[in-house]
Amino acid sequence: MTDPATARSDVTAINKIRRLSSQALLAGMIGNILEWYDFGLYGYLAPVIGAHFFPSTNPIASLLGAYGGFAIGFAVRPLGGAVLGHIGDRVGRKAVLITSVVLMGVATSAIGVLPTYQQVGLWAPALLLVVRIFQGFSVGGEFTGSVSYLIETSPRHRRGIAGSFANIGSTGGYLLAAAAATGTVLLLAHDPHLHWAWRVPFLAGGIIAILAYWMRTNLSHRGYEPDPTDDDEPRELPIKQACTQAPRAMVLAVLFTWGYGVADYLTLVFLPTFASKFGHLASGSALAINTIGEGVAICAIPIAGWLTDRVLRRRTMLILAFTLIFCAAIGFFVLAGRGAPVAFALAQFGFAIFLGMIMGSAPAMLAEQFPSEFRLSGYSLSFNVGLGFGGGTAPLIATALIGASGFGLAAAGYLMLGALLSIGALALMPDRSREPLL
Repeated sequence: MTDPATARSDVTAINKIRRLSSQALLAGMIGNILEWYDFGLYGYLAPVIGAHFFPSTNPIASLLGAYGGFAIGFAVRPLGGAVLGHIGDRVGRKAVLITSVVLMGVATSAIGVLPTYQQVGLWAPALLLVVRIFQGFSVGGEFTGSVSYLIETSPRHRRGIAGSFANIGSTGGYLLAAAAATGTVLLLAHDPHLHWAWRVPFLAGGIIAILAYWMRTNLSHRGYEPDPTDDDEPRELPIKQACTQAPRAMVLAVLFTWGYGVADYLTLVFLPTFASKFGHLASGSALAINTIGEGVAICAIPIAGWLTDRVLRRRTMLILAFTLIFCAAIGFFVLAGRGAPVAFALAQFGFAIFLGMIMGSAPAMLAEQFPSEFRLSGYSLSFNVGLGFGGGTAPLIATALIGASGFGLAAAGYLMLGALLSIGALALMPDRSREPLL
């Protein structure tokens, strides 16, 4: 049986001499474009989805129903992370990258053909929630699988920017989703008879899935793969290895990603809804500004990743970013609630820059916490528990807090709490920037 230390040294030796592969970067990025295009689209079109699948005379209740479906998709992410993470550690990263895009491509297209509440009654929300479960399962292995693949196929001094490509893909997916949602809302406002128009963006996800599948089946660099001779020896499950050999890393990763998820989904998904529902800013204007904000974030991501390879260590960058979010939360939500496009743009762009700093630094920071032989299992489970429950419930909790208290800034308070949680976890995490992979 191959010594794990030898396997790790082989991966490290490859990393020292290999340049960044454009094929690997694009393959790692495109799956995240698909995965987060759908999740972002669902969040941005939550009011439309709520009206079609969770009708109610109370707009808050309808919105809560739609965000409940959003949260369920995230709730099953840990299961998907555990299953797909196991496959990635036992079979190889490529198998996970292909499986995740196939699952998400089918599920995304399925939303575009689901019947509405008016057509089939309670079957409509039930079918929607089933599709969301499949989507959450696939996302559970996509992001962490692509990050693990990207850092394992890059040199040691380029892991920050390589890992950031996963979030360039996820933010690019959000950007496409925001653009599609903006066009849909404007089209529906122009002609209410085009009640089917909301389906088109989901059906378009199938095209992205086909392209992602083609790119990933033709990968030349495969990342970590276990020694096939090890199959003859009884081995401990990778997820058990992660829990027994790296329990501290697992707990800290969960706490960090919980706050990360709150920051992510309150600043880029919930904020335009907040501005339109509670600040009375036109939905089309809020989504258009959010689309530009996504572009701001996508520019900040690789810069942050590059800086953590060359200038700042990753933990320093992350603590700085969360501190800025904590300090700006109340002020930016006040601006978003004014209903003025310029004020909302200032808040959205500010949050986009801060979040871009996080998304450019966090992928490599988290993947570097685990050894290669159980990296994907440990990373996937902890990441999806934290981000799945923290991020997936953030819009729901923020909406519920506002509804219960009647205080719009309750959402900002929850954002501040999430930032503090991440800062505390980061203070206890080791920083392995530019060090050999475990």
